[in-house]
Amino acid sequence: MTQHIAIGGGGYIGAELAKSLDAKAEVTLIEARSHFVHAPAMIRGVVDPALLDRALIPYDGLLKRGRVVRARAASVDATGITLEDGRRIAADQVVVATGSGNAAPFKPKGDDIAAFRAENARVHAQLQAAQTVAIVGAGAVGTELAGEIAHAMPNKRITLISGQPRLFPDKPPAFGTKLTKKLERAGVRLILGQRAEGLENLTDPHAGSLWLADGSEHEFDLIFPTLGSRANSDLLQSLPGVQTGSAGRIRVDPWLRPSSLPNVFAAGDVADAGDAMTIVATSRQLPWLKKALLSLGKGTPLERIKPYAPWGKKAPLLLPLGPRKGSSFLGIMTAGDFLTRKIKGEDLFVKKYRSLLGQP
Repeated sequence: MTQHIAIGGGGYIGAELAKSLDAKAEVTLIEARSHFVHAPAMIRGVVDPALLDRALIPYDGLLKRGRVVRARAASVDATGITLEDGRRIAADQVVVATGSGNAAPFKPKGDDIAAFRAENARVHAQLQAAQTVAIVGAGAVGTELAGEIAHAMPNKRITLISGQPRLFPDKPPAFGTKLTKKLERAGVRLILGQRAEGLENLTDPHAGSLWLADGSEHEFDLIFPTLGSRANSDLLQSLPGVQTGSAGRIRVDPWLRPSSLPNVFAAGDVADAGDAMTIVATSRQLPWLKKALLSLGKGTPLERIKPYAPWGKKAPLLLPLGPRKGSSFLGIMTAGDFLTRKIKGEDLFVKKYRSLLGQP
């Protein structure tokens, strides 16, 4: 008997899970956008908009047996997914992987890829015209953005601001210290341990002034708010027993179930499973989901399947500062420029995801 699996969301979890199950189950991937948005490349795309031609990847080559339905899901239940246009996708198991939103222009605000390209072009023009640039928030996006701008536009005066006393305080101190020194050598000014006040917009780049905790005022030609992602969890909110955690993420049980429905799973950024909101989390969740879903298709009770074990504090973090430099935390060691460049910095995994989606 054929196993039917519906996946809501075509991001890093959804697209790769659909591909991995394509030959073994009847898979339907529901995704409202025409193109996969390869988010790490969107950071570099701010300084190099031509990169979008390779990093916005059509879905039409992803599946051979299954199908990609271009639509937005309206609701989920124990027997499938209902779309906004009223169509019904029946399924034995449902995976919700609707991802997260971030500030412009790192992720699209809507489903229109042409509008996203236009937004990228607008912000790139703002950046070209600016002399003084502030980045508020020194997580992965903010820190990478500082490195990309410093590499591609060394004439800009860049300030990276964080309320944390050091970069990446959840990682070993050497990791943040090395990144700090590399940024400073590239001409980036770091203001750490002071929250910036006065942001006119929390999601869009804009010109303006910022006030720091020490009472000082600073004016910038362009300010990038990079204050973290927020989960796109609306699709799960109405399910029985759902609990919402930080950043809008939905709490899940040890088998990645967000509710009392036994055959509905949540994964990736939308799921508060003990992993950070990074692509690295998918490298652990994907094989578990694939094995669990196929085992369910063979009649194995879920309780007999080993529960999911998150990365926790050992989760790797690859942080390029442009195509040549950067640092990486690899769980048991910190790597420098060479490994960071070879693993991620040179190509940002663009080839990998173009291959995944069947594009040359």
